[in-house]
Amino acid sequence: MAASHLLVCVILWTYYYYISHGGDDHGFVTVPTRSFQPEAVCSDSRVTTLEPSRATVSVPLVHRHGPCASSQDSDDPSFTESLCRSRARANYIRSRASATGGTVTMRDDDTKVTIPAHLGGAVDSLEYVVTVGLGTPAVSQTLLMDTGSDLSWVQCAPCNSTACYPQKDPLFDPAKSSTYALIPCHTDACRNLAADGTGCTSGSDTQCGFAIKYGDGSHTSGVYSDETLTLAPGVTVMDFHFGCARDQDGPNDKYDGLVGLGGAPVSLVSQTSSVYGGAFSYCLPARNSEAGFLVLGGANDMSGFAFTPMSVEMQTFYVVKLTGISVAGKQLDIPPVALATSKGLIIDSGTIITELPTTAYTALRTAFRSAMSAYPLLPPNGDFDTCYNLTGFSNVTVPTVALSFDGGVTMDLDVPNGILSDGCLAFQDAGQDDPGILGNVNQRTFEVLYDVGHGKVGFRAGAC
Repeated sequence: MAASHLLVCVILWTYYYYISHGGDDHGFVTVPTRSFQPEAVCSDSRVTTLEPSRATVSVPLVHRHGPCASSQDSDDPSFTESLCRSRARANYIRSRASATGGTVTMRDDDTKVTIPAHLGGAVDSLEYVVTVGLGTPAVSQTLLMDTGSDLSWVQCAPCNSTACYPQKDPLFDPAKSSTYALIPCHTDACRNLAADGTGCTSGSDTQCGFAIKYGDGSHTSGVYSDETLTLAPGVTVMDFHFGCARDQDGPNDKYDGLVGLGGAPVSLVSQTSSVYGGAFSYCLPARNSEAGFLVLGGANDMSGFAFTPMSVEMQTFYVVKLTGISVAGKQLDIPPVALATSKGLIIDSGTIITELPTTAYTALRTAFRSAMSAYPLLPPNGDFDTCYNLTGFSNVTVPTVALSFDGGVTMDLDVPNGILSDGCLAFQDAGQDDPGILGNVNQRTFEVLYDVGHGKVGFRAGAC
């Protein structure tokens, strides 16, 4: 969630890779309106086709509030609340990414580990979770998966109800683990936390403290710690560094913590790069009743991927260059300079809605509204100006939307769940000169492979 979780409200080749979800020749797909609705029953049938290699472990990824989650919350955030929090998160990410930063490079390696992941019904700003084991013996922890932040953390005992928020599982208790250890102050591991906020705890020279303050004033703090992380049966990460949090403030769901997948040294990706090569991928399922996966390591078979160049900004954020957009099979007339000055798109698993530079968004909105003119357009609602009342329609004909990236890569977004969210166009205006963000709605059903060592990101359609 970048240090921002739960915030307040072209060089073209002579050919193209097309990553398609099966739109028709006319650029429209007719879908039943029930495909927009959340389902009550979990189905992981598509995940069972994932074949792990000898060096691979698969961890399911599910939606935070969907039926695939191990427990259900009775107080899911409303769609409006979720979008408000997502928008504020995006604003914070852009403010950090606009600053001057370096580039992270990690070595290549052939080994990999795969972890299951899941999606849920009520769309919240940090909605995808994985379940891993922490400690010895391993205790299950349900963690938000976030490419926009680095430090992983869980709530730890002892922590009373005023200091920690209610979560679905018992608090992780370091005293019950034989492998838990505090990370000493004045060590390289502690100094690596400098970007997130750290230091020696008050009155002590032995404990490395961490503190993260988010854009809405909420915070997470505690002691930086060392523990054994179990990704799957028989697959463990020894000496995993994470935050043992004992003081929280601000809005939170009932997750147990967060796993950071950004590019900085403290992230899970960086900590395991000597084994998994610094590469990882995931597939975010389109619906809350389906499961996806999180993979540490490179893909066994690259043939299904189309790759575009990627950079890592501020050590954390993964950035690609948008070169074009099409609606209903027709390329939009967007001046190249309008995309070139946008500083690229940050790929973020925790932001819901994709944010585009003003010129690109305006062209997309105009074309999409024209293609959807048969359906009642609702009055603008905050930042969302293209939402539809689909009540009474048994089927809806949705125009295809495709995003093109540097290197001639084109993503044909999933119809309808990669284009519409709760009846609204899953795009917003980011401002003309600000970095854009590729949100998780557009990423749904694609395996997104981050090959940091080779400076590229790949997309494979229909992966979950």
